[in-house]
Amino acid sequence: MRKKWGFRLFQTAMTALVLLVFAFPFIWMLVASFKTQSQIMSTDSFFVFDPTSVNYTSVFKEYNFLKYISNSFIVALGSTLFSLLLGLPAAYAIARHHLHKLGLLILVARIIPGITFLIPWFILFSQIKLVDTHLALILSHMLVGLPFIIWIMISFFEALPKEIEESGLIDGCNHHQVFLRIIMPISGPGVITASLLSFIFSWNNFMFSIILAGDKTKTLPIAVFNFMSYSEINWGALMAAACIITLPVLIIALLAQRYVVSGLAAGAVKG
Repeated sequence: MRKKWGFRLFQTAMTALVLLVFAFPFIWMLVASFKTQSQIMSTDSFFVFDPTSVNYTSVFKEYNFLKYISNSFIVALGSTLFSLLLGLPAAYAIARHHLHKLGLLILVARIIPGITFLIPWFILFSQIKLVDTHLALILSHMLVGLPFIIWIMISFFEALPKEIEESGLIDGCNHHQVFLRIIMPISGPGVITASLLSFIFSWNNFMFSIILAGDKTKTLPIAVFNFMSYSEINWGALMAAACIITLPVLIIALLAQRYVVSGLAAGAVKG
């Protein structure tokens, strides 16, 4: 009994230690967002200081952060929705027709570093006058989001029993109706998981935005980058902006946590 109690205590202590290590950067970010520049640079104390909201005020008044939030939301939501529209039928076809070579090809497209697409993508969008538009960013983010959604949903669709589809066909549905009315409703956890991960990637993407975005379509990661200059880094505003960027994704992740866990578990086990 004592050994079991001791093991549980050790397990709890190790879990707390790991959580502290991973959570410390977020704690430091949150605390620093309420400090002045001099307080952040000081090593005298970490938690003992006079909190101020001047950093958040500066972010919204001086840097027009609402515009960047709007741009990031449009691009992230647009790329996720279009990726779902194309990716879900593709993943279902690959899973049901056992097109494993095509699935491997899609995985290779996901593995290729996105930076290899930057110059061709920029030349293409320059020719058709799409640089500094939301559409250009949405399409570029789909280069990663679409293969990601397809690869996640292939495993999920393969885990679904074929008898479910056969019963729908017997009841008079065609294949399109079976997919829309039977398969999609029971694939909710997998779709939510794929959507959330794709949205987070697009929300945090920096590489495509720094090349294809301009003053009209600048997204949050690019806006945060502007807080760093050659001579100085505005740490207070930078930490406040980082908290603002993290908050929406954190809320979405907490609300969809149980769906993400069940979606990943369902996709990992084939029936």
